[in-house]
Amino acid sequence: MVFNLISFQIGWFACVLGAAYQVPWLGVFNALFILMLHLARSSHKQAESYLLLLAALFGLVFDSLLLQLGWVAFEPVAYWPDALSPPWMIGLWALFASTLNVSLNWLKKHTALAILLGALSGPLCYWAGERLGALSLLNFNSAMVYLALGWAIAVPLLLKLATAIGQAKCLIKED
Repeated sequence: MVFNLISFQIGWFACVLGAAYQVPWLGVFNALFILMLHLARSSHKQAESYLLLLAALFGLVFDSLLLQLGWVAFEPVAYWPDALSPPWMIGLWALFASTLNVSLNWLKKHTALAILLGALSGPLCYWAGERLGALSLLNFNSAMVYLALGWAIAVPLLLKLATAIGQAKCLIKED
């Protein structure tokens, strides 16, 4: 559990500071390395891979909508479409998902707390990212409301998805 929590924090800082210092692919590669370590340690690699992929896709849509609304701006990333959330943000969503069955596993039975933690921690992470120079919150109030509501939904939703995928793992043929 401690390894998972520390790995997530290292990945978060690598992605955010990589973006802030205009080397976003460094953060992406760091996140991929951490995710590969996470999967190597997992006893249900295929099920966990599905969870990471679904969370990354959710994050891509969630943050791309925030971008399209004009409430956030990211520095352009080479070889990546400007209309989409940058790859380092997608990496952050996958890194977050890597905590759902490990360091945040306890939160699965506390939906109200998951909603509250999502509503508070989600916007705080984006605000911290802005303070570190990784992104700009162009319409701060609108962005914070969107992020609070979105993360209040995302955290319990992703926890339930982690549980559902975990329960379905017996249906997934592991290699």
